[in-house]
Amino acid sequence: MSHAIIAKNVSISYGSNKVINSANFVIDEEDFVCVVGANGSGKSTLIKAILGLIKPDSGKIIFENNNKRKSIGFLPQDTKTDMIFPATVIEIVLSGTLGQLGMKAFYRKENKDRAEKSLRRLNILGLKNSSFSSLSGGQKQKVLLARALAATSKILILDEPSNNLDYKSRKEFYNELKELNKSGLTIIMITHDLDAEDLIGNKIINIKESKVECYSTSDYLESFK
Repeated sequence: MSHAIIAKNVSISYGSNKVINSANFVIDEEDFVCVVGANGSGKSTLIKAILGLIKPDSGKIIFENNNKRKSIGFLPQDTKTDMIFPATVIEIVLSGTLGQLGMKAFYRKENKDRAEKSLRRLNILGLKNSSFSSLSGGQKQKVLLARALAATSKILILDEPSNNLDYKSRKEFYNELKELNKSGLTIIMITHDLDAEDLIGNKIINIKESKVECYSTSDYLESFK
């Protein structure tokens, strides 16, 4: 299996507080990695370092096999899109292609095709002209996932995407993620869903007291028996 992301001796501090201490792990292409840990343990900090939003104090994060930060699709934890401006579903998803416009000021046909393809992959193309603010919580989260998909064909990062979803919507959303992973997408997901049935990836990154450890999901679950 080819590597997608490698962390080598990554340490990150906020002032005198060391949040991540000498993290070493490998994420392979087509991995589905769940990042777990207590509130404030450093999960979002690690994701921000992978995204390039913060710089480690030491160590480095390496992208391999033509993977690049700019090719990451990101679904943040708190998305206030419907509070910012009225928009249709297709407008929301199109915004995921902004990083591909370069010096162009307007969306091109390829951007619109990519947005529609993302909606089609999630079986919500029929919603494309609907008002985003009128959708249910589960539908909104699918639309935001489609926006992240429109930005990438390689790596998808999600920060607690099941927040505010009911049980049925959460299961449907996780099933969508499983199918996307099977299609070849590398997924990294912060989650608090620690039931065995919800740890849906093949790897776990656990952060505790600034220590970062990587396990296979089966080994992680076995440690609780």
